[in-house]
Amino acid sequence: MQLPDFKLKIGQIFNQDWWVKIETRAPACTYYFGPFYQRSEAQASQIGYLDDLAEEGAKGITVKIERGCPQELTVYEEHEKLHQDGLR
Repeated sequence: MQLPDFKLKIGQIFNQDWWVKIETRAPACTYYFGPFYQRSEAQASQIGYLDDLAEEGAKGITVKIERGCPQELTVYEEHEKLHQDGLR
């Protein structure tokens, strides 16, 4: 069931949406998955995201369920960006 747009916008304004925040050491990244309207939805979804990252070879994975509104869905650590830019 999808909530009407006005409820989605209210959740974003007041940072009431739930997000799965996954940090990895290698690559040095933070990933945000969501938004979810209930904490239980985020918790149930985290397994698939963790499996995908593990299959891709990510190391040092930590996960948190938190409220907020991330500015970016994938955040690379600065040294990781420099390394990637050097490979291009």
